Amino acid sequence: QVQLAESGGGLVQAGGSLRISCAASGRTFSSHNMAWFRQAPGKEREYVAAITWSGGNTNYAGSVKGRFTISRDNAKNTGDLQMNSLKPEDTAVYYCAAGGSFGSVVAGRWRYWGQGTQVTVSS
Repeated sequence: QVQLAESGGGLVQAGGSLRISCAASGRTFSSHNMAWFRQAPGKEREYVAAITWSGGNTNYAGSVKGRFTISRDNAKNTGDLQMNSLKPEDTAVYYCAAGGSFGSVVAGRWRYWGQGTQVTVSS
């Protein structure tokens, strides 16, 4: 069993940067792939990025590629999403997820979820 908790969300101006984190509890976090999803009001939950259990491979949605960087530290049971060049359309609640297939962009295929952290980008 893995419990996830996001932190670090907030309000930032367009063009700015923000780093959000995911803290995991449970001994098996390091054996699970991890991902970030986001959900804007009135929209479906959207895949953002994923990283393999070892951290050796990453994958990004086209809308964030080149601007966002996913990483993890298995020794600390944490995962991060560094977001640069933020745009108003990046505004959403960001969720970390674990226990899915690497590259799966379907939210329902991921087993463990955090409660989400709000990221708001002002224009």
